[in-house]
Amino acid sequence: MNETPLGSSRAVDGGGPPRRGLGEQSPLQVRAAFLKNWNWELVISLNRAACERGRAQHGANPQVGDSCSRSWEEKRLSEISLIETLDFLRTLHKSAPFLFFNGNTFADIGRRTCDVVFADLQATRRRELASAVAHYIAGILDRDSMVAIVESLCESATLGPGDRVQTLRGSTSGTVVRVLDDGRIVWKPDGSTLEFSGLPESLKRA
Repeated sequence: MNETPLGSSRAVDGGGPPRRGLGEQSPLQVRAAFLKNWNWELVISLNRAACERGRAQHGANPQVGDSCSRSWEEKRLSEISLIETLDFLRTLHKSAPFLFFNGNTFADIGRRTCDVVFADLQATRRRELASAVAHYIAGILDRDSMVAIVESLCESATLGPGDRVQTLRGSTSGTVVRVLDDGRIVWKPDGSTLEFSGLPESLKRA
């Protein structure tokens, strides 16, 4: 039951340094019935489309398909936190109610949900956040890493000279040198004499 790649992510299960847990003020604690518009028939249609793209057989897992559909219909109208919603989507992926592409199906729902919840975020940050959520649901990214990524991308603190920063993907770290009049950030990567400038939305605190 192979799954197609979901795209890039910045960490995998067990990788990277320890990250802080879910904070009380985390945006993942917002509560709503996030899945209320996703009835099981719509979930089935997403899986069917994924199977068609992957040229795989579409169908329900005869062992758990019915129980998963009941669980879904019981849960989708409940007002729960966003992190609980993502945990539920990950659980459904692991239960494998479909023959193929369970990860892609439930990760797609999580990605679309977060696109709506975090619609006010700058586009690059929103894409990174949705990617992290999708990789968590698909079992590629561990929970603590996903939480840390979401929380860091939602930070609205103003960067200033001397602040430690890194690129959104975490591949390069450095220090803010100055802030230009137009709001762009000038920063110097570690170990480099070069200076780079960019929008604050393209960086996060290191």
